[in-house]
Amino acid sequence: MTAASSRVLPQRDSRWLMLGLLFACRTGLGYQFQTLGSLSDPLIAQFGFRYAEIGTLIGLFMLPGLVLALPAGYAGRYLSDQMLAAIGLLCLAAGGGIVALAPGFGMLAFGRIAAGIGFVFSTLYFTKMVVDWFAGNQLATAMGILVMSWPFGIAMGQIGHVWIATQFDWRTAFGVAAAYCAVSAAAIYLLYRAPPHAKPPAASGPAGLPRTELVLTLLAATVWGLFNAGYIVYLSFAPRVLMAGGYGATEAAAVISIASWVMIVSSVVAGQLADRTGRRDLILYICSAAAVLSLLLLPHTAWAVMLALAFGLLGAAPAGIIMALTGEAMSAHRRAFGMGVFLSFFFVLVSAAPPFAGWLFDRGGDPYWPIVFAASLFAGAALVNVLFRVAKRKLAPA
Repeated sequence: MTAASSRVLPQRDSRWLMLGLLFACRTGLGYQFQTLGSLSDPLIAQFGFRYAEIGTLIGLFMLPGLVLALPAGYAGRYLSDQMLAAIGLLCLAAGGGIVALAPGFGMLAFGRIAAGIGFVFSTLYFTKMVVDWFAGNQLATAMGILVMSWPFGIAMGQIGHVWIATQFDWRTAFGVAAAYCAVSAAAIYLLYRAPPHAKPPAASGPAGLPRTELVLTLLAATVWGLFNAGYIVYLSFAPRVLMAGGYGATEAAAVISIASWVMIVSSVVAGQLADRTGRRDLILYICSAAAVLSLLLLPHTAWAVMLALAFGLLGAAPAGIIMALTGEAMSAHRRAFGMGVFLSFFFVLVSAAPPFAGWLFDRGGDPYWPIVFAASLFAGAALVNVLFRVAKRKLAPA
């Protein structure tokens, strides 16, 4: 083995070790987010909340992203990625701790907003760190693995929060989630190492993105935002479509959840296939067509299980492929600020879609109309990916 190859192998090993560390720590984001959803019944029993108040507390987790994503990206000029990711996880831990001690709605809301602030910083810098390690080489696979830490953490919460609350109480469940995030913060700060080629943050020079990178970043954010908005609308209204077709509420929720469990694996497989073949766009378009078809056919409830499987295996599979667009959109030394721009636009799209889907449901009285809207969002994501490729060719320097 030559000296050059001996230097390459440890770096390759290190990036997968770093990805494993980031996956384990990022799982805490989904685990913390799921606390309100899993523990709503004991909160209602103790405080007399209505479901509208529970829904508000759930939504507050995402609220800070509308205003903090850009400042969070700008902070990367002054602090290291691992420091900012650790700060984000500590905010998540603090938010969970506040909720665990809360005497009423006001303090619960404050804790959820604090956790949401941590979510913004953690999401941005976890993503940037993976792009730094894998840019240009197996990025879609790595992103597919990283993105799936979110549903994995939610699945952990769906099982773990209820069990802890049953064995102890709901406050203990929030405390455990807070402790998980605190330990993750320590792990990131102590164990994470930046790749050898990474540049230190620069506090001088222009803060913005040049025109080409700004256009590509906004287009990439649109693809990711439309994809996620379609998935959220699917989760919210697909069970109602099955219930309208004769399913019970529990049975409908169980069938629709199949897609989320399956996509934990399918996203990684799709990313690896894209990296090995180089046909990222083709895979994205095939998966988008499968998503649209499985959604439009959902009223045929006799096929519900098959359609949920199709949506999870294909429709939701290109998550890592889409996130890999960030590696193409922005230069490495502007990546922190670029990710702030990316997430700002992403939060706008994701926040706007569910209320519009609800308006369609209220106006028509039929849960199928929001599903049609979700199908249009997935189709829109594929179309904007085409625009991304056109823009990249047109705007690339000669």
